[in-house]
Amino acid sequence: MRKTSLIMLGAFLGAGTSMLATQTDFLSGPRAVAASAETYRQLSLFGDVFEKVRTDYVEKPDESKMIEAAVNGMLTSLDPHSSYMDAKAFRDMQTTTRGEFGGLGIEVTMEDGLIKVVTPIDDTPAAKAGLLANDVITQIDDDQVQGLTLNQAVDKMRGPVNSTVKLKISRKEAKEPLDVTLTRDVIKIKPVRSKVEGGDVAYIRLTQFNEQTFDGMRAAIDKLSSEIGPDKIKGYVIDLRNNPGGLLDQAVMVSDAFLDRGEIVSTRGRNPDETQRFSAKAGDLTKGKPVVVLVNGGSASASEIVAGALQDHKRATIMGTRSFGKGSVQSIIPLGGSGALRLTTARYYTPSGRSIQAKGIEPDVEVMQDVPDELKGKDETKGEAGLKGHLKQKDTDERGGSSAYVPPDPAKDKQLISAVDFLHGIQKGAANGTPAAQQQKPSLPN
Repeated sequence: MRKTSLIMLGAFLGAGTSMLATQTDFLSGPRAVAASAETYRQLSLFGDVFEKVRTDYVEKPDESKMIEAAVNGMLTSLDPHSSYMDAKAFRDMQTTTRGEFGGLGIEVTMEDGLIKVVTPIDDTPAAKAGLLANDVITQIDDDQVQGLTLNQAVDKMRGPVNSTVKLKISRKEAKEPLDVTLTRDVIKIKPVRSKVEGGDVAYIRLTQFNEQTFDGMRAAIDKLSSEIGPDKIKGYVIDLRNNPGGLLDQAVMVSDAFLDRGEIVSTRGRNPDETQRFSAKAGDLTKGKPVVVLVNGGSASASEIVAGALQDHKRATIMGTRSFGKGSVQSIIPLGGSGALRLTTARYYTPSGRSIQAKGIEPDVEVMQDVPDELKGKDETKGEAGLKGHLKQKDTDERGGSSAYVPPDPAKDKQLISAVDFLHGIQKGAANGTPAAQQQKPSLPN
């Protein structure tokens, strides 16, 4: 059976920038196991209950919705990441996989029940129309936005390329609402952002792992190397904070970019012969330059694969706070025209054979941010261990979530500042090529 192997956190972190993605694979399907007589009796019970509800419920029920709810209930009882996707949800997931869609090019969030613009994406209809950060969208095609969920609002703004949509915008400095008509275009989510830090440090932020991630990172490495000068670069900061994951193959390629050899990750299913191993090929795109990887409580799944691989191979120093701890693999199994099944089919393991399920990646150097008083207590993620019904780990101490706060002002970002100082030699460690066993773990101020 053809399945789509998916490593994911299972959440959307912002409209227009969905953080899920998939990798198409040809994996052997779950082994058929003969159902027992008791199992068939229970299925008969389900049929009896369904028929009673269908005929005797006080109002005529929607039979298709009843069946979908029953299927989804069965899957969600397994673990937090298994579920049923109807045809629309499946299409949305495939859109996210590609990293491009017909839309306007704005990242939005919901705040106090309102849809607020986080930022317009460069060279998109939204940017060209003059939309600004903090604009509030009050109407979409004359329909009130208030009362809609974030995903519902995003669905209304997405649509066929070259079709138009009218937005009513409330802006603080404008006395009257603004009416803006935009023509939808192909929007490509850019999962890679880069800049020069401290004059000689290459900073690369990966916001998700979609089909564009590795190519975007490789282009950023080339650009920053040329901009700084290959001989002048002190090292690379790879920022995976609040990156919830995505494609398995992209996580492998990103890890491989910094490695010449060795295993990157293995996935192990219910049966031993379903184990898969992914290894690095020769060729380090950074030519052996020091690397620091930033993680926090929002770094999950594919992010943890990259951090775990580089940590185990002593190729990078991991800084920040403990990661989320999602160590399971979901397979997407299409069900004809009836949507798809998202099923947890394996756990993944770092090169040293450790599972981070419900535990996370512990940074080599822990650096805590200064969290504003109004956000204290709200900056902590539950972590995988805090999710109801999560897969348990034998003989492993589970760890809860950690802070996922990143200051909007880079000048106040203690984790980034510490990483740049680290590469400048203010702190010594694995980023400068010293094996972890020989390091004395630095102590940084909180």
